[in-house]
Amino acid sequence: MLYACHRHDHSPVLVVRKARVEDHDDLTPIFNRQSDMLNTTYGGFFLAELIESQNGGNHAIVVEIDGSAVGFMSLSEDIDLELLNACFELNPFHGLHKPHPDDVLEAPTPPPPVEEDLESIKRLSRPNSQLSGGDTATIAAEESSIQVEPAAQSGDSVEPTGSVQPKLSEAHMQSSVASAREDPDAEERLSVVSAHSHTSTSSRKMVSGGKEPTPPPTPDIVVFQPEYKGDLNAFSIQLFCIDERFEMRSIDFLTEAFSLFPDKEYCLLTVPHMVPEFPLLQAFVRVTPRCPSVLPQELYLFSKAGLLESFQVRPTHASDKEAILAVVESIEQKETLMGDLETYIQAKRDQDGTPVQAFTATCHGQVVGVAITRQEEGIEYVRSHYNIEDFIYFNHHRRDEHGHLHHFALNPVVQHWSKHFLKEVLRLAHYTCLYYPVYPASSDQMFEKHSLVTCLNFLVPVRARRQIVYPLEQLGQNAPSHRVTVKQEPYALCHINRKLSLEPKVTINARIVVVGASDVAVSFLSTLVFCPHLRFNNLVLISSNGLPGEHDNTFLSSQECFSQERMAQVSLRTWVNVVRAKMISINRSSKFVWVTGGRKVPYDHLIVCTGEQYYICAPSGADIDYTSSTPESPNAATKRYTGVVPSNVFTINDDYEAAQLKKWVLANFRDTTGKAIVYGSTLDAYSTIQGLHAMGIPGDRLAMVQPPLETGIQCFNNPAIKEACHQAMRSAGVALHEGYYLAQWNDGREAHEVYCASFTSTTKPLKLECSLFVCLEKRTVDHETFKAINDSCLVYDGRLVIDANFHTNDLSIRGAGPLTKYQRKYHAEPWTHANFNSQEVGVALASTMLRLFDPTIDNDPAPPEEPVNLIPLYQEAKAQSCILPGGYHYFNFAKPNLPVPLEAQMAQLDFGRELVTGSTEGEPNYFRIHVNQYSKIETLTCLSAKPFESSNYKCLYNLHERFLNNMVSRFDEGLIPCFYQFFRESWCLAIFHDRFQDFRQEVRELLVMKPSADAVSLEEKVQELISQDLELEQRDRKYLLDEFTNHGTRKLAETRLLSFLSYNYYHLPMYAKPGMV
Repeated sequence: MLYACHRHDHSPVLVVRKARVEDHDDLTPIFNRQSDMLNTTYGGFFLAELIESQNGGNHAIVVEIDGSAVGFMSLSEDIDLELLNACFELNPFHGLHKPHPDDVLEAPTPPPPVEEDLESIKRLSRPNSQLSGGDTATIAAEESSIQVEPAAQSGDSVEPTGSVQPKLSEAHMQSSVASAREDPDAEERLSVVSAHSHTSTSSRKMVSGGKEPTPPPTPDIVVFQPEYKGDLNAFSIQLFCIDERFEMRSIDFLTEAFSLFPDKEYCLLTVPHMVPEFPLLQAFVRVTPRCPSVLPQELYLFSKAGLLESFQVRPTHASDKEAILAVVESIEQKETLMGDLETYIQAKRDQDGTPVQAFTATCHGQVVGVAITRQEEGIEYVRSHYNIEDFIYFNHHRRDEHGHLHHFALNPVVQHWSKHFLKEVLRLAHYTCLYYPVYPASSDQMFEKHSLVTCLNFLVPVRARRQIVYPLEQLGQNAPSHRVTVKQEPYALCHINRKLSLEPKVTINARIVVVGASDVAVSFLSTLVFCPHLRFNNLVLISSNGLPGEHDNTFLSSQECFSQERMAQVSLRTWVNVVRAKMISINRSSKFVWVTGGRKVPYDHLIVCTGEQYYICAPSGADIDYTSSTPESPNAATKRYTGVVPSNVFTINDDYEAAQLKKWVLANFRDTTGKAIVYGSTLDAYSTIQGLHAMGIPGDRLAMVQPPLETGIQCFNNPAIKEACHQAMRSAGVALHEGYYLAQWNDGREAHEVYCASFTSTTKPLKLECSLFVCLEKRTVDHETFKAINDSCLVYDGRLVIDANFHTNDLSIRGAGPLTKYQRKYHAEPWTHANFNSQEVGVALASTMLRLFDPTIDNDPAPPEEPVNLIPLYQEAKAQSCILPGGYHYFNFAKPNLPVPLEAQMAQLDFGRELVTGSTEGEPNYFRIHVNQYSKIETLTCLSAKPFESSNYKCLYNLHERFLNNMVSRFDEGLIPCFYQFFRESWCLAIFHDRFQDFRQEVRELLVMKPSADAVSLEEKVQELISQDLELEQRDRKYLLDEFTNHGTRKLAETRLLSFLSYNYYHLPMYAKPGMV
């Protein structure tokens, strides 16, 4: 038997009428419950006065229930269109004007550019904006597509000019492919190979004092903007309020509102950024602001066509081709879309037999959208590489119920129907899930079979899973399926299913601005982005070189947080607007950041996590002809160089600068006979020597000069590895000079290039020929960042001072990463975020921000009280890896701690013990494990001439040696000759599985669980015995073992283990299951 309940019987449409003065008494309590601001500002009778002032251009309407007004809306056609068009991207809506014959919609043919224009203008504008997934274009053409760079002249600094890279989820139909493709100016920027491109700009004159610096002038570039001559085509909602009991029926206002303005097509509504989204806004389209926007509000728009309830989705007919072509005419990738549509019309499947389906959205018989899908043939790869089981029970879905979205285009006027369109696609195609990949900008995969869909904001990003590195040859037929282990180009995955299509996202319009593209910043942004029930509309990253991961890095070491593959799987460019500029000042009172290029970036919450950067060291000035000793001042050798940086002097801080150096070396150095000097003793310095050598530069043209160590701790903190590295350098002919400070360039004479460098030491001086100088001596806070922080009166004590909750002395500004230090009240001066895992710090920072916005968490706008002054503890290991001279692969992880020499660590009574296999001599295969006093792995160090599975080894941190097949006892018995081979054995692969930690937690819960309400858990029994004596006697151990076995806990643990292996069998087929033997 089937029962039905009509909505109009359960929740009838509200009665809407013109407001009367008598409604004042009914409406005033509703206004006062929600806010007393209007009453305080305009007096107690402002509502009556507003109702009385109605005329032809201003109206007030109410909704009533049983004769009582329960909602109010004030409407007006007094709109400043010039201001709105300047601050928001309204071109998709014809600028809110009515069409007029004199409208200028296309740019006139430009005259041939004059010579001086060619030197300053690198590219002209692309097509304007976008309406996508409920949002219109993010950035105007002059903001998103103009890249102005002064000609690189000797002695001038090339600064980022503040170009904006809009996020893909808001890319316009006309420029979607251009936005999704690799930045066309990347090569141009890399071609600016003067060293000033990657050095600190401290040589520029800075404004002293607390005054706001004058922004640099920007070139006077005229960018075409459409001119609209027609009349106003919109009205606005000036005031709106409704009783909470009826707010879900707020849209009932709009029919009456449009009837009062019958000649208008659009209804506008502006709300402050920090106001949570209310039900009425869910029917509106968010208009993306231009950057910068002088209005501190969000603009929402509703089209009169949205009142129509005839939106239908059906399979595409052959007769729809012309209408669909008109809808997608402005899409650059329309050829691919129309080709797939033709495939559907002709055969309904690809040449390889993959089913293809196409669906058309119509409104009153007019085609307004199209979607094309294929059956997902690689679902095994998707399941094994992405956490789709966070959203679905995989075993509840048939293989043919997984679909792959290739194209989705919908008219901006009906964008609020995007989720309904997706629901209908799922229903008509008999799919339960849809997947859409976003490939890196440099990939062609994105455009061979896909176009950039306009529904990205309605899809959910799916986290990638860490993969086991399998010894495939050793496993043989016990290896996982080829569908699981196949290597594919990495991509970010977006997903929607039937359940998610019914769950609205919480929209957050707060402007969250992150300064610096450090690992902490990337971790923070990715944590916010991957919240499936939240949609952050205004995430902005300010970074002089854009997002990391866009270039190969052959010079710097890795912190094992975000590799190039991992960045592709996160795809921050889909959800975050990137401002390619550098912060130069902060205006705390007006809440905006000045960046290079003279642009303001407004914020509601500012996150400063620029980290520390290498800088060009200033020569001490000592003349080696008259002195050979180091300078008397201990700081003279570590000062920052403030003059004009020679063109062949470099420093490297990210993959973009590494790519610049590589390009310069290939163009200007590799085929010459000059010599390169790498100055520094950091891990990056060793890695750079190897990077240069790997580019084909002979060892006898390379020299490494190391200044004396400040702390006495070498970067490896392991004498054996240091000696192996130095021996490899000597074998390759690389000159190594230890204990020298930089004294002079070019014997003290100024020049545009360095041709020789002089050094002093405690013994004799040193002078070397130099055609390339790379300075990687020490990291510190960037000078411009320091100036911006200090001039804005944020507390700076050697670093930006924060509390345990990341707050600075301004609650709207947070800091994290090596840039920061804790307040002195914690009495933890040596401990900073630099001692911890950057990814973990970023997640913790995001959790403090989510407390403000996530409705599933208790909102706490004020920072929580600190009962005791203790800094937070972070648990993850701090790792680093690189390729050292000789081509040796190096990897190390350790527990977060303060730097202590290895000899001093091993001398401590609670050190534990170290297990070492292999040697650092010859072809090294060195493997060292430090097991602490609790038999847990605390430190691991590898040095090998062959590549190894470092991602597997990271899983060993803090793992008890008993998990590793009684590793210590086997080592003592001589059964482990080589740890590399030991950890390639098939028994340990489950330990490297990404869900093994979850399994451990399940087993832990079994020990905590009480067999019955009045019984004692096994954990409590252990605690009771330990409280009596830390060393358990044999009879106590036997008692605990009997309790574990006899009360069913062991059986439950075995059941959980078998369930873990069975459920993840596609990753772990090398383990036997019950019934196989």
